[in-house]
Amino acid sequence: MSKIRRFFLPCIFPTAADAQTTPAPKKRLSTSLRDDIDEPTNTKSAAADQEAQNPDQEPTSPEDNSTTLLIVPPRPSKSMVIGTIFGHRRGHVWFCIQQDRVSMKPTLLLELSMPTNQLVKEMRCGLVRIALECARPESTERIEVTSCPLRLVPVWIMYCNGRKAGFAVRRKASGQNRLMLKMMQSITIGAGVIPAGLGSSGPDSGEQIIYMRANYEHMIGSADSESFHLINPDECAGQEFSLFLLRSR
Repeated sequence: MSKIRRFFLPCIFPTAADAQTTPAPKKRLSTSLRDDIDEPTNTKSAAADQEAQNPDQEPTSPEDNSTTLLIVPPRPSKSMVIGTIFGHRRGHVWFCIQQDRVSMKPTLLLELSMPTNQLVKEMRCGLVRIALECARPESTERIEVTSCPLRLVPVWIMYCNGRKAGFAVRRKASGQNRLMLKMMQSITIGAGVIPAGLGSSGPDSGEQIIYMRANYEHMIGSADSESFHLINPDECAGQEFSLFLLRSR
């Protein structure tokens, strides 16, 4: 009986040693956010898939993925100058450019073969475009003309509103020209007549000088192109006059 009791008692009343159950092992949760562990594998697999789809395509290098730099042409420069158109009634037209109205030394002085009365007729239409194209000299002087600054070109072929109108010659300011510019120092914008005998001497001293003075926008497109555009006061519609200097190589 004692043997049966010793056999069943442990089954009904477990011992303290048996009651202590072994705790189940805890699962360790990874809190790591390192997603870059699988990147090499994913990158390799993506590259392999791309090569499988395009077997004939050459592998690209990091240099091929670099951004291509676009070469942007330089913008034309602009500046404001004083321009004066003048000439005797029965003479030829002169075109003078000054940096300011006080300066007595013109930066550009051109004598046009066009008669003054003909330019007046053209201006009545309201639109005048004069294009001066660099005249091609002989082979001995061609290198000097093509390499010198555009304002130093001595002779030009002139076109007025698309029609050939003779020639233009670069001149140095004489004493008469400087005297006339000195008389107009106080004038920035305007047109008028200088009485005979003032600002001139010689055979044409008995004739009046007609002038038109205004602000011009000077634009430099390149070493071979410049232009001067008359600016009307208060941006009102009026006389449109432009002069272009062009040189072809």
